[in-house]
Amino acid sequence: MSLFFLPLCLAVLLSGCAVNLDAAGRAPAAGLERPPAGAFQNPIIDSDISLAQALRKEAPSEFKKRQRIIDLLYYSFDGKVHKGQLVIDERLAGDIREVFRVILETKFPVGSMIPISHDRFFRNGKWNEDDLSMMANNTSAFNYRLVTGGKSLSRHAYGFAIDINPLQNPYIKGSTVLPPGAVYDTRKAGTLSPDSPVVKTFIRLGWTWGGNWTSLKDYQHFEKVLPQRLD
Repeated sequence: MSLFFLPLCLAVLLSGCAVNLDAAGRAPAAGLERPPAGAFQNPIIDSDISLAQALRKEAPSEFKKRQRIIDLLYYSFDGKVHKGQLVIDERLAGDIREVFRVILETKFPVGSMIPISHDRFFRNGKWNEDDLSMMANNTSAFNYRLVTGGKSLSRHAYGFAIDINPLQNPYIKGSTVLPPGAVYDTRKAGTLSPDSPVVKTFIRLGWTWGGNWTSLKDYQHFEKVLPQRLD
């Protein structure tokens, strides 16, 4: 073999044995196991559906076309990292990512985050308005429906609102508590209060918190009303 071909042959042989090194230049250990479920590298999946699936519930096309689905990580009440999805007006996606950065950093627990049009909320041939999601302590945003106890469209119908941990943060108006049996106790994990970093982040970003309302309290609810678009 000539000296000219020797370096070329060595290069070919070495390329077949190449390995990926870590940041310190070390080769990975043989048989490296997958991280346990609930780790950052292997979150527990609460929802993994497409935007089309997340918009199956009936709504006008002009409402649906403005929505986007966002994948987000959070700690749940089991102390593990979960991945869920939120459907929101596309202009509010940046705000939501900032809020969930704070939620993740502070380990504020979120029960689950599953779009309303997920199969688990389909009962008796229709998508549940809100009850099943609230009773499941599910965090959600876009939902084409009327306001609670009213006849006008909810901010959720536009993708302008999000409800977080309904069981810890109920809707309270007089003797009406939703979801039924929920108790608001700021000593409990997952409960929102004026001092909560989550609430402060929403307020800083220009959102309104239902916990600050006077005629009723909707502790789970945040909204940010945007100008209506003509496109």
